[in-house]
Amino acid sequence: MGVPAFFRWLSRKYPSIIVHCVEEKGKECNGVRIPVDTTKPNPNEVEFDNLYLDMNGIIHPCTHPEDKPAPKNEDEMMVAIFEYIDRLFNIVRPRRVLYMAIDGVAPRAKMNQQRSRRFRASKEGVELVDEKQRMREEIIQRGGYLPPEEIKERFDSNCITPGTEFMDNLAHCLRYYVAERLSNDPGWKNVVVFLSDASVPGEGEHKIMDYIRRQRAQPNHDPNTHHCLCGADADLIMLGLATHEPNFTIIREEFKPNKPRPCSLCGQTGHEMKDCQGVAREKQGQHDEFADTMPVSEQEFIFIRLCVLREYLERELTMASLPFPFDFERSVDDWVFMCFFVGNDFLPHLPSLEIREGAIDRLVNIYKDVVHKTGGYLTQNGYVNLERVEMIMQAVGVAEDNIFKKRKEDEENFRRRNKEKRKRMKVEQQGPAYLTTGQFAPQALGRRDVPEPIQNARHQAYDMRMNPREQNNKSSSGANESQDRRAPKRKAEDSDSDPEPEDNVRLWEDGWKQRYYKNKFDVDVTDSDFRKKVVQSYVEGLCWVLRYYYQGCASWKWYFPFHYAPFASDFKDIKEMFTEFEKDTMPFKPLEQLMSVFPAASGNFLPPTWRNLMVSPESSIIDFYPDDFAIDLNGKKYAWQGVALLPFVDERRLRAALAEVYPDLTPEEARRNSLGSDVLFVGKSHPLFDFIHELYQDECNKGTVVPPELCFGIQGLLNLDNNPVLPDKPVKSPIPTLRDISQSTAVSVKFKDPEFAVGYVFKAVLLPGAKIPTKVLKPGDWERGNRGPWRPQLGFNPNRQQAHLDQSGFRALGHSLNRNQQGGGQYSNTPPPGTYHQGSYRAQHAGGHRGFQHSRPNPQLGASQPYQQPQFSRHQQQPPQYAGGGHGWNRVVQSQPSAYQQNANRDRGGPRHAGYQQPHDYWQDRQDDRRGNRGQPQQGYGSSRSYPPPPPSRRWN
Repeated sequence: MGVPAFFRWLSRKYPSIIVHCVEEKGKECNGVRIPVDTTKPNPNEVEFDNLYLDMNGIIHPCTHPEDKPAPKNEDEMMVAIFEYIDRLFNIVRPRRVLYMAIDGVAPRAKMNQQRSRRFRASKEGVELVDEKQRMREEIIQRGGYLPPEEIKERFDSNCITPGTEFMDNLAHCLRYYVAERLSNDPGWKNVVVFLSDASVPGEGEHKIMDYIRRQRAQPNHDPNTHHCLCGADADLIMLGLATHEPNFTIIREEFKPNKPRPCSLCGQTGHEMKDCQGVAREKQGQHDEFADTMPVSEQEFIFIRLCVLREYLERELTMASLPFPFDFERSVDDWVFMCFFVGNDFLPHLPSLEIREGAIDRLVNIYKDVVHKTGGYLTQNGYVNLERVEMIMQAVGVAEDNIFKKRKEDEENFRRRNKEKRKRMKVEQQGPAYLTTGQFAPQALGRRDVPEPIQNARHQAYDMRMNPREQNNKSSSGANESQDRRAPKRKAEDSDSDPEPEDNVRLWEDGWKQRYYKNKFDVDVTDSDFRKKVVQSYVEGLCWVLRYYYQGCASWKWYFPFHYAPFASDFKDIKEMFTEFEKDTMPFKPLEQLMSVFPAASGNFLPPTWRNLMVSPESSIIDFYPDDFAIDLNGKKYAWQGVALLPFVDERRLRAALAEVYPDLTPEEARRNSLGSDVLFVGKSHPLFDFIHELYQDECNKGTVVPPELCFGIQGLLNLDNNPVLPDKPVKSPIPTLRDISQSTAVSVKFKDPEFAVGYVFKAVLLPGAKIPTKVLKPGDWERGNRGPWRPQLGFNPNRQQAHLDQSGFRALGHSLNRNQQGGGQYSNTPPPGTYHQGSYRAQHAGGHRGFQHSRPNPQLGASQPYQQPQFSRHQQQPPQYAGGGHGWNRVVQSQPSAYQQNANRDRGGPRHAGYQQPHDYWQDRQDDRRGNRGQPQQGYGSSRSYPPPPPSRRWN
């Protein structure tokens, strides 16, 4: 979904929805890797039934990762995808279904966004190459060093689009991967695997939702199925809520900001390409053996518990004294619908609603305020009540003027704070002009070395007073001389204001609506017919998006024909603006979609005659493929946030032009241009295996209904596959580095979801028999119930036992921490400076020895006080005596003579003093056991110890 900040906002507002994944790692023994046994219970203390993979969220980071070296070739990319799926399967461990869905041909409403992304990627790639070449020449001219430029083929991520050879090869590799896992991995043996590749039309996540919707409508569906959906898009949260399944969890990579990325020029981390100075790389290792290794931290995963999000929403959306019965499921649907106004993949967001400004909270508050006027909910089963939506929009429109002014005020305050922060950082980086030396110099806490004593204190104080003045005079005179020679330009951080993109609309000033329509649509604000046309298209879009989320694709042809959205105050008389979508529309074919979304620079993925339509001046559709295009920042700061002003593709003109080149397709290209179907895989131990095997033996050419009793209640239609995986047959590996499957124990067959009558409406309700999970959030009346302290639930298990340390755990804590220390703090064990002689704390020791410094509690002083322990020979029987009376540091030392005596006699088993127990020698005890000396008094430890002490450690050395 086109809401970049939605997940950040959601996780901050509802923090308990996040749970970190517990992942069991594979082990290695004698050079042999032992995989994780996924048949064991899930370490996350929850058992999932179905795992759904939105594969495009896996393909992109595996083919062109941002935080590690990219794969060298296509084979390495496929292996990386396999390993990623293995890792997810290990974490989730589904017990019934694994559904892998790759994006197929998308509806026209989505194609506009795909077209914008791919044209941007192509343009930015060309600009990046030119910028790198320019900076390389500048750095080399300045005498900098840069490693020789690698000549390698750039991976064009635009190939991750239906209809390309890459996607066809990926589908072939995934068939092999599934067959191999079903044949060899015991964790897969009872799992039904669905593969919906790029030949099946529809976005990956919506193919998954369509499968869930149609299975929920079957009488044999288990209403308590635990679903887990993998993907990083924010719209997956909306889709999960739209299913109304009580047990729905999303797994995604944990986002870690500010990851170090290597410079594109020198390959070093710590700076961006624009700041590269051409400094030679430091040697990595003694012989530069780590030169080609990049430090990579393994990406971690998190769970998003939608059942907990439902708890939050129930608290927030529950309203009392309503003129109609409150239905929480309907209010969830309204919340999902209101989120569409702040952005999605199919419509631009309204100018007055920004997620970072709390737009969703504003909409919810308005929704609760006007609910008595609306008299009901905004939506039902994916259909919108436009009359009630108009009341919400009019309430937003009243506040639009204040919203724009507040936004401008916040932006100015933000820039002012940033400017002040840069000034502070600049002063801190410069540091002090002069630092004295010797005893007066700053010393780091905990340092044991003694600063050199000063010889002449009066002279040192004079230097400290006079040197800063001299430094300031020198710097000011130097600055004046340089200003006389030339007048340098003011840097960005020294300027009064940062360079901001020009904003001709100025929404914070009066007349903003007139300027908006003039600049964005090139029409006058008085043209009410045009404004009504824009609003009508937007209203149609709202109805289309909600229907898409709850019922499936209502029209493959519809799209929003403008780059910008109207204002909320323009939503007037919208009740009659929408009737119904066009029926029986069909999706594009894969190569037709490539012609709709690809720039001319990616034409190498198309047949030659098709590619010629993108570049030939005589082409009738050459205007669809501009070499350059404008990007309107639309009030934003960065280009990626702007609007790409690309021409919309006219479907009729495109089909007319393609009709002339269709005969030029080869049989292989024609096959890639056809629409496919889902494929179902099962292993030999699955109950459905024999049923499918008999279909191939009988050569059944008609569709066969899946017996629900053999497949966890799953229903659908089975047809024989043209290129199936069959039992006891070999499966050739499409990747040279992976071995062939000599004898497969899996079988594959085409699968089609259950069909429903035209006009059937899927109910957006909790199914009968669904059990709501145990509440996780703290009840609002917990304190009033006087039930003791609240213990939050950590993870999925509500009955997790509280962890308790046994005796060995307490021993470990006792020996790693100072059990007798009463005070504490970050610097509680830090010794005083070696020359600290102030007041009565005057350490006078014989022999001039300076010992190891640490802290001991003094019962007379009441807190832990540092002192200096003297060094003495192992042959000394008594520690050196301290002179100077029984106060100050001497009193601390004299109050613990036994500790010194114990340390002095530790190595040779000296006498035991009262109140101090020498550590127990574990290995000596074991030797005594063998000699039959068990129970006899041992030399060197106290017999009054209630538990065995640890083995000797360096802590006492």
